[in-house]
Amino acid sequence: MSSFNRIAVIGAGAMGSFYASKLADHDPGSVFLIAAGDRYVRLKSEGFAVNGKPYRLPVLKPDERAVTADLIIVAVKHHHLEKAIGQMAPFVGDGTIFLSVMNGIDSEKRIGAAFGMEKVLYAVAVGIDALREGNALTYTTQGKLFFGERENRVLSERVKRLQALFDRAGIVYETPDDMIRILWWKYMINVGINQTSAVLRAPYGVFQTSPEARELMESAMREVTAVAAAAHVNITGGDIENWYSFLARLSPAGKTSMLQDVEAKRKTEVEMFGGTMMELGKKYGIPTPVNETLYRIIRVIEET
Repeated sequence: MSSFNRIAVIGAGAMGSFYASKLADHDPGSVFLIAAGDRYVRLKSEGFAVNGKPYRLPVLKPDERAVTADLIIVAVKHHHLEKAIGQMAPFVGDGTIFLSVMNGIDSEKRIGAAFGMEKVLYAVAVGIDALREGNALTYTTQGKLFFGERENRVLSERVKRLQALFDRAGIVYETPDDMIRILWWKYMINVGINQTSAVLRAPYGVFQTSPEARELMESAMREVTAVAAAAHVNITGGDIENWYSFLARLSPAGKTSMLQDVEAKRKTEVEMFGGTMMELGKKYGIPTPVNETLYRIIRVIEET
């Protein structure tokens, strides 16, 4: 099995910084960042830090010099993906593999439409309690990366290659039989806890202890399970219960990405969560009043 000698990460926020740091710790010369504009200048001059350890990785502009990447990890926000697709293009070769650790259920499809689905693997990261302040990331648990082909009853060679890389880098992963189900499971989690945490301004500890907060979170999740059933995706109420084993291991002081965005006055991904749920609800004739309410509250928070 060939190794990954050139690994690019685009989006050096919480998820991008985490995976870049783990892979750089394993093989410092293999990892570089793709960035442009102010982000390029900032990463070039300051780098980033993970749990107090500084990292100064090479940063390449799309128009600076093209290096073909063996693996590109996509960790941008939902509303930045279109721009990121253009920035990644010079680094894509025949053998490039994409791994998106973005939130939502459509990033793989959008990347595949640009570069070919044969280059794309599915992935979701669950249970990392990352906190980002400026260019510094802290976390106490890395959670688990679920990744693979659409179906993984028989492992493909590229999945085996990535498993070997993650084993060497100490990245906790699992390759499930049905990645589409896992993609929707993570989406259900995000729709529930990201939106409710942003509205309540609540860290994970509130959801670990407050029955009312958990019920609000679950009510948004139940709308996802109803829509998923209409879309013929096997997500059930039992999958909500499975989330609690991950929630229990998170730092009580940890915060969701959407809560961090609200506190930092950044644009949130609410269109991809509540907005998409409203659209899917209309498509399948499923009421989504909880997600509609959360969506409208978060939009007001953004506007003010």
